[in-house]
Amino acid sequence: MQPSIAGERSPTDEQLIYIGSPLGRIAIRGNADFITAVLFADGEQEDVVTPNASPLLYTAAQQLEEYFTKQRKMFDLPLQQPGTAFQQLVWRNLLTIPFGETITYLALAKRVGNVKSIRAVGTTNGKNALSIIVPCHRVIGSNGVLTGYAGGLWRKQWLLDHEKGGLLF
Repeated sequence: MQPSIAGERSPTDEQLIYIGSPLGRIAIRGNADFITAVLFADGEQEDVVTPNASPLLYTAAQQLEEYFTKQRKMFDLPLQQPGTAFQQLVWRNLLTIPFGETITYLALAKRVGNVKSIRAVGTTNGKNALSIIVPCHRVIGSNGVLTGYAGGLWRKQWLLDHEKGGLLF
């Protein structure tokens, strides 16, 4: 599914669950209609889990667990994260990068129609709140170097190795 630009979400509707993963705890936020964030939960002091959270959050958790056990390569979830039209375009393009493949920030800038937007593409990639599901980890530097990942470069390397089934380089 593609990120939606269907307006701002209400904080009162937002729900939260946590799952364990090979990369540490992951927080899944959303509501009955959309998954709004999948973020690494490093350093969070306390788990404030929504009682009776929406089944959609548990579906997202199940799909992430299937991803980590290599039973899933694509996610099928309704997504929403607020952003400009340009940000939405970048995030939609991230969803087209196949499992196990990488592209460069320059190639992503070309895909969105403006090679000069490479820095804006990088900034937008870093603002992606739907880690793993919107695969910003699949974007690398032009020289093949791993650059920038909000979850830490070690996690980016792990995700790429996991998808390729071995070392990236």
